[in-house]
Amino acid sequence: MKKNGFIIGLLILLGNATQIQAQEERNHGIIWSSLHGLEYQVKAGFNIGGASPLPLPKEIRSIDGYSPNICFAIEGNVTKWFGYNNKWGVIVGARLETKGMETTATVKNYSMEIIGDGGEHLAGYWTGKVKTKFKASYLSVPILATYQLSPRVKLNAGPYFSYLTSGDFNGYVSDGYLRKGDPTGTKAEFKDGDTAPYDFSKDLQKFQWGVQAGTEWKAFKHLNVYANLAWGLNDIFKEEFKTITFAMYPIYLNVGFGYAF
Repeated sequence: MKKNGFIIGLLILLGNATQIQAQEERNHGIIWSSLHGLEYQVKAGFNIGGASPLPLPKEIRSIDGYSPNICFAIEGNVTKWFGYNNKWGVIVGARLETKGMETTATVKNYSMEIIGDGGEHLAGYWTGKVKTKFKASYLSVPILATYQLSPRVKLNAGPYFSYLTSGDFNGYVSDGYLRKGDPTGTKAEFKDGDTAPYDFSKDLQKFQWGVQAGTEWKAFKHLNVYANLAWGLNDIFKEEFKTITFAMYPIYLNVGFGYAF
């Protein structure tokens, strides 16, 4: 029993020593980073927004419903401060995020390609209701300039670059009719309650880029609250995709919390 107690005590002492050493190494790393003007942070938040044409084209007569869905964002970044007073700096990060929305619209002569009951694709111009579901996952890299406005408030702005890891853009049409080929083509009517699906997921663009700007407020010593607006500058669809005749830009507000080391 004494021998077992000695071994247990020794293991506890070794565990405590390892923990103390790890803490000392962590503190040393934080001090070294601080002396070299480096600051590390992890963030978690939500994206709220949608992919939209600017301005709304004449084909979209009204937006009848909108839901932002639940879209998460997790980010790690490092800030390099310059100068003796650390007023200006550069932020480089890596962000895993989802962007999405659901909308219902009333349209007229809206370019569309629906999927028939037999799996055939029918292209033409749709007049009626369109339900759209968009959801995409991205790996994003923001490169931002940051300014220390006060001890508690920072501003940041700059470009971001995103790579699509998975994405869906689909939905259905209802309560209307399709003119095959062109706006004066053969009319295929849909009775009340009839729907036809469409799916443009394979036509989503792999690379996205845009600008973002935001602010960050230090709530406690290590806890920050932030808000950023990210505005995409290229179409979410590939250049060769012509079914939707206007560009759609992802515009999202990202809000959440950050932990600064």
